[in-house]
Amino acid sequence: MSIITLITDFGYKDHFVGQVKGDIYIKYPEANVVDISHQVSPFNIMEAAYILENCYKSYPENTIHIIDVDSERTKEKKHIVMYLDNHYFITADNGVLSILSQNINPQEIYEITIHEDLNSVDSSTKIFTEVACHLAKGGKPEIVGKKIEKIKSVKNLKPFLNDDQNQIVLSVIYIDNFGNVVTNLKKSYFEEIRKGRDFEISARNYKFSEIYGRYSDIVNYATPTSQRNDEGKGMVVFNSNDLLQISIYRSNPMNVGTASSLMGLKIYDSVTVTFK
Repeated sequence: MSIITLITDFGYKDHFVGQVKGDIYIKYPEANVVDISHQVSPFNIMEAAYILENCYKSYPENTIHIIDVDSERTKEKKHIVMYLDNHYFITADNGVLSILSQNINPQEIYEITIHEDLNSVDSSTKIFTEVACHLAKGGKPEIVGKKIEKIKSVKNLKPFLNDDQNQIVLSVIYIDNFGNVVTNLKKSYFEEIRKGRDFEISARNYKFSEIYGRYSDIVNYATPTSQRNDEGKGMVVFNSNDLLQISIYRSNPMNVGTASSLMGLKIYDSVTVTFK
C-alpha cells in the first residue's frame, strides 16, 4: 500500500481537504493518505518547508508527499515532481523544496506536463492528486513530466556572517504552535563560528547571553516551589532539530504570552548573534 502525505494551507473549515482525499481515493482506492498539516499559514512556503524537512524521513522510502501551498501554476511557477532521498515530492516550483535540496542533491526533477490533458479550470489539487496516484501505482515520473535540472530557491536559507566573523544575522523561519520562534541557525554552525567566545543574542529589544540545554534548565530547583517565578521568562535553546529557538518558558498565548507575541517576532524577521 503506497503512502501519500499532505501538507496544505487549506485549514479545516472548507471542503478542500475532503476534496483532495476524495480525488485520491477515486483514482487509487488502495492509497494510505496521511495528513501531516493543513494549518500552514496561507501562502507561507517557509512554514511548509520547515514542516516537510522535519518529518518526511519518518516515512518509508518512496512515500509520495503533496505540498499544496502557494501552488497556482503560472508562467513563472511550474508544477514539479522531485525525487530526493528516495522520496517523491509534488508541489509548485515556488522555493518550498529549496531547504531539502540545499543539503541533499535531488536524484531527479520533472516539470509536470499533463495539464493540457485535464480541464483547464482544475486546480493544482487535481494535478497533484493525478500525479501522486500515478506514482503510487508504480508509474514513472517521465510519463507525466519532462526532466529539468534546477528549481527556484527561497531567500534567508542560511545565516549571514560578517567579514570580521563576530556577528551572525539569522532569520526567523517558523513559529510553532507554542509561539516558539525558530531561526535558521544550526548548532554546529554556531559552535564553529563561536570558538568558545561569549555572545549576546538580540531579538528586538530582548537580549540573551545563555543558551539552555532544555526548557526546564531555566528553573532553579533550589528555590521553594512557592517562590519560583520562572513561568513566562524568555529563554533560548537549540530545539530538537538543532536550530536556535527563542521561547517563553511554559508559554501560553491565553495568559503568559509567547515569544512571538511578546517580542513581536514573525517569519523572516532578523535575530542577531554578536560574539565578544
